[in-house]
Amino acid sequence: MTDTAIITGGAGFIGSHLAERLVNAGRDVVLVDNFATGRRENVAHLPTDRVSLIEGTAAEVLSDPAVFAGVSEVYHLAAAVGVKLIVDDPAGMIATNIDDTIAVLRACVDAKVRVLVTSSSEVYGKCPVLPLREDMDLVFGPTTASRWSYGLTKALDEHLAIDLARRDGLKAVVVRLFNTVGPRQVGRYGMVVPRFVQRACAGRPLEVYGDGGQTRAFCDVRDVVAALTMLMQNDDSFGRVFNVGHDRQVTIRRLAELVIQQAEKHGSPGATIETVPYEAVYGEGFEDPPHRLPDVSRLRELTGWTPTYTLEQTVAGLVADELSRRQRGAAGSDDTAVDGRNA
Repeated sequence: MTDTAIITGGAGFIGSHLAERLVNAGRDVVLVDNFATGRRENVAHLPTDRVSLIEGTAAEVLSDPAVFAGVSEVYHLAAAVGVKLIVDDPAGMIATNIDDTIAVLRACVDAKVRVLVTSSSEVYGKCPVLPLREDMDLVFGPTTASRWSYGLTKALDEHLAIDLARRDGLKAVVVRLFNTVGPRQVGRYGMVVPRFVQRACAGRPLEVYGDGGQTRAFCDVRDVVAALTMLMQNDDSFGRVFNVGHDRQVTIRRLAELVIQQAEKHGSPGATIETVPYEAVYGEGFEDPPHRLPDVSRLRELTGWTPTYTLEQTVAGLVADELSRRQRGAAGSDDTAVDGRNA
């Protein structure tokens, strides 16, 4: 392989779409995944003569210099995911997110390859000013609330990447992802859109946490991976942080209504909306930022990127795919809890 890209978390939701885009652009790809949340079926359609898959953690696999033969860039997407995991096992999540990133960045320094590190809108914590800009102060709650631990780990990942860029000349770019949605995303880790879609297509109630008035901005994964590749190929992106997401916000209740409408258009039985207090799911004291909206002007000015998929288009496609799976008898499990908090 020559001019090869490594994707950690390559069998995951975003990683599999990124691999697809790189292969379509004529690139060879090495996927690294320990299958904690990634799925082999996500990448089974990719050509085996262009794509290789290595099972293991990012730290384990990239510790071998031989894996960098012919490699020019690394997309570091591997991370612990899911609200439930953050709340139930913050120590394990912290170790995964920080230890793997340290190992990946050091390996990239040694191999002299460029690297893209995926961070999260969670780094903004409960910053009340919208839209959220990359140069804003980060506002977290107390360390006794595990809710904020994920954002803190991602902020530390950013510091590590930027420090190595300044100190060792590492070509590193950081992206803060906002609510990425689309094909192959699953709901079992608390992602709201696939969970809503599963329930609406089954005619079951959609559970919205809180009053449903919280807003988020959902961006199609195909638009997101386009932004990632644009940034990786632009030398002016290195040593910097970029928001990646849609600049249109929607309430979670409106999202639920949209999913139900699309399901009904396809002949699914009518579903209803039920509200559930946050405390009933996450316990007393759980905080959730009421609004999250990215300022993507920095990304747009550098690359010209703009999202091409509307939320309505993405939801319509997901509903059609889910109903098709159900007709084939291959529908995913309908878990009882739907996270109206985030995606």
